[in-house]
Amino acid sequence: MHKIPQRKDVPAKDKWNLSSIFKSDDEWEQALKEIPALSTKVAAYKGRLGESSATLLEALKALEAAELKLETVYHYASLQHEADEDDTTATDREGRAMIAYTNMQSELSFIDPEIQAIDESKLNSWIEAPEFSDYKIYIKKLLHFKQYILSEKEERILSLQGQSAQTAETAFKVLTNVDMNKTFGTVMVDGEERQLTETTYGVFMHNQDRKVREEAYKKFYSKYEEHQNTIAALYAGNVNQDIFSMRARGYGSSLEQALYGNKVPTSVYRNLIDCIHKNLPTLHKYYRIRKRALGLDELRHYDVYVPLVKSVKTHTTYEEAVEIVRNALAPLGKEYTDRICDGLLNGWVDRYENVGKRSGAFSSGCYIGDPYILLNYNEDNIRDVFTVAHEGGHSMHSWYSVHNNPFMCYDYTIFEAEVASTFNEELVFEYLLENAKDDEMKKYLLAMRADDILATLHRQTMFAEFELKAHELVEGGTPLTPELLRKIYRELLEMYFGEEMVFESNSDMEGLRIPHFYSSFYVYKYATGISAALALAHKVKDGGDRDREDYFRFLKSGGSRYPIESLRIAGVDMEKTEPVQAACDEFAKIVDQLDKLL
Repeated sequence: MHKIPQRKDVPAKDKWNLSSIFKSDDEWEQALKEIPALSTKVAAYKGRLGESSATLLEALKALEAAELKLETVYHYASLQHEADEDDTTATDREGRAMIAYTNMQSELSFIDPEIQAIDESKLNSWIEAPEFSDYKIYIKKLLHFKQYILSEKEERILSLQGQSAQTAETAFKVLTNVDMNKTFGTVMVDGEERQLTETTYGVFMHNQDRKVREEAYKKFYSKYEEHQNTIAALYAGNVNQDIFSMRARGYGSSLEQALYGNKVPTSVYRNLIDCIHKNLPTLHKYYRIRKRALGLDELRHYDVYVPLVKSVKTHTTYEEAVEIVRNALAPLGKEYTDRICDGLLNGWVDRYENVGKRSGAFSSGCYIGDPYILLNYNEDNIRDVFTVAHEGGHSMHSWYSVHNNPFMCYDYTIFEAEVASTFNEELVFEYLLENAKDDEMKKYLLAMRADDILATLHRQTMFAEFELKAHELVEGGTPLTPELLRKIYRELLEMYFGEEMVFESNSDMEGLRIPHFYSSFYVYKYATGISAALALAHKVKDGGDRDREDYFRFLKSGGSRYPIESLRIAGVDMEKTEPVQAACDEFAKIVDQLDKLL
């Protein structure tokens, strides 16, 4: 039996090398000690930022130095903690870094409103000077919010309300992840009782035994139904909080407020929903194929997550996965593939599971140091090859952003974040499909890709539509009740899944268990992200040098442009429906190929 190693027993070649951030823990300790003085230096400019351009520039340089040091200190501590949460020293280090972060945020909260209070014509003339080149975009983005900034007293009241505004989300997490999580019961699997939890529910939904899926599904949602009044009240409270903020600041709608910061028109959100609606027949066709392939008389909601094609046995070492990535990403050129593969093999990646290590995978970079990747790589799961490419895409996006932008505007938005990662996944999928040795592998890859696109494009759009409907009802004066929320969600379930699907009486409880709904109007970014990524992947693969260079211009943009603009430079206009339609067409193509092979 494979034994999971302790962190200390993991070979150095399999762990990330954090020396690009700090050479030692002692160096980190020294940097942490420097933060209070750096913060105090910035605080000395309070009330003086509008004195002159020279004073503002001095303050901005001091702010940059303080925030850069803080980011680096926190990043190092966070990575150490994620690699081994059982390490009390790492936990202590992260805790002290968080205290430093909180203290600085509090001490320097005057910066943004004070800059915004400077006469705009005067401020705009100042930042045109060459010496402001590293700070110009930062200030422009601050001014973008100026019309919705309230008086100092009102802003203070809103900031004081910030922690209590998280009550609904906090209570939802405690209720579902702690209190309810102890009461779901057990599910019989292969003659053995196994615990049903928020985590294992997803595992049961992938089980090939339909009785296992049915038992898990019914027990899971019956427990949610017992708490429907409480959960509905929590979600209604979250929506009401959004509308309070929207009306206090003067936005036209909650949707406008959520999208304004990134300069994303509300039409992008609505066009996404409209385009997916027009393409629902293809989604319904996929569910008919699923029903037939699984040999079912009727398709139930607990039948939609089980793999359509049983896993094909594969064995891919980590080094082999990196070579697959190298070959698949060849359309991006040798400079890109050499850089990503060198990073994947030499210090960027913490490769395998160890005791205490965080589950899953992520990419995390800061302005100083390498763009690190945490994996729990499994050599017997072909999906993990895609994960290597996905997280590598994030890290390369971060690498280009850092190397082409000043610190104050290097970080890209969540709207853009999934593009580079999903772009890489698409090229890996096409490479593996083209090189598949037999029809079984082709069927497996096509079924996996269809499910991935469906989950990111169609399902997230359905979630986005639910959020929009809920907010618009309250904005129009209709309170959210459990019955109304369930009615809205059931209608969406029936619309998106089509006539083939037979729902349980409590299937609509799914709408009350989505944690992302407490980060309002967030999920649509997954759907727009995959749409942009698929369009760009085909554009680069099938195009010429100009298409590739346009894509690199996007990667290099970082936070220097708003996301719609940076994607437009790459060759994708997300204000139009063409990218979303292209993603729907790609899904239709995969469904047709899968239908023929099955």
